[in-house]
Amino acid sequence: MSLTQDKKLTDIKVGDLMISSEKVAHVQVNNPLEHALLVLVKSGYSAVPVLDASYKLVGVVGKTIILNQILGLERFEIEKLSDMRVHEVMNTEIPCLSGEDSFMKGLNAIINHPFVCVADKEGYFDGILTRRAILKQLKRDIYTTDL
Repeated sequence: MSLTQDKKLTDIKVGDLMISSEKVAHVQVNNPLEHALLVLVKSGYSAVPVLDASYKLVGVVGKTIILNQILGLERFEIEKLSDMRVHEVMNTEIPCLSGEDSFMKGLNAIINHPFVCVADKEGYFDGILTRRAILKQLKRDIYTTDL
């Protein structure tokens, strides 16, 4: 039985449901866009966290952002991928949670995003909370409450 199966929704913390940073694909701010696009394509994700050299969370970069940057008038200008860096195009206006935040705060944050980054008080990247994890927990809670 998992840790979260024994708890009520009000007792569950974001840290109980998050995927730890060691298991999350990410890129760094100074990586070329070419590297970021390779990570995104190979991982199958539409977006990944962006970390600085000390592994602090600074933003998110996604396939759409990258493709928009290399979209020319008549073709994709692939040569731009190696010249541009992640920090030039990343989204820095992202929701962020703490591992100590409540399940409900996580639920509210995840409504408009497939995942939300989790960082500690100093800004170091701890992992991500996915919409899938929230929905699985809700389903588990509904089935155990109805019995």
